[in-house]
Amino acid sequence: SDRELTISCGCALFNLRVAAAHAGVPLRIRLLPDAQDADLLATVEMASAGAVASDLVPYWDALTWRRTYRKAFVDRAVNQIAVEALVQAAAEELAWLQPLEGEATRRDLAALAAEGDELQWANPSWRRELAQWMHPRRQGDGLSMPGLAVPIAQAVVRTFDMGHGVGAKDQELADASPLLAVLGTTADSPEHWLIAGQALQGVLLEASTLVLQASYLNQPVQVPALRPRLQQLLGQKGLPQIVLRLGHPATALATASRRPMDEVIDTA
Repeated sequence: SDRELTISCGCALFNLRVAAAHAGVPLRIRLLPDAQDADLLATVEMASAGAVASDLVPYWDALTWRRTYRKAFVDRAVNQIAVEALVQAAAEELAWLQPLEGEATRRDLAALAAEGDELQWANPSWRRELAQWMHPRRQGDGLSMPGLAVPIAQAVVRTFDMGHGVGAKDQELADASPLLAVLGTTADSPEHWLIAGQALQGVLLEASTLVLQASYLNQPVQVPALRPRLQQLLGQKGLPQIVLRLGHPATALATASRRPMDEVIDTA
């Protein structure tokens, strides 16, 4: 359904809004402006007059600080003021962020993530797709690794079901995470996925300003059979879209590889 792909485009849209605010440029944005073109997710017009989104300006520096932190976090709680700021960042974009409270709830979420790992890795099509994302670092995106290791890693991923081991590792990461939270929306349409993406990026950039980083445990929303169970665990009427683990990073990470700008922007 391209749900997560659309969410990622919502993240990019939020970054564009931050950049425009930093430059003092008002924007006019329309989501899904053409019902006949499902791939046209939004139009953005740089206006000559209008209000600048000054509340987004503090996120400008955070654009370069944000990382996806896949390692274990420092054993330090996220204070309640920071948690409330993250919840508010999602609400500003018409989404919700629900921190998971109570050890039993956290354990249940960790178990769902581990179960999702096992279900995904048991699917040969899913393993083939994962292998396709493995590239040498020089290619600029995907799961980058040393060039000589790529063919071996791809062959291993395509051939072997490693779901149990990956699930155990993710369960351990979840159990040790200072903050687990689920981001969701009131409904589950492409418009709501764009809303979720903008809210997600707002939460991630707010976290960066608080010296926090995040990574994902999205298996419970990626596996259709698990998503209703996650919704039941949360007790929310809305739809869960993203599962986050947040905390203080133990080490600084280098920037991830990206494609050159001229490969992703067309100019006329």
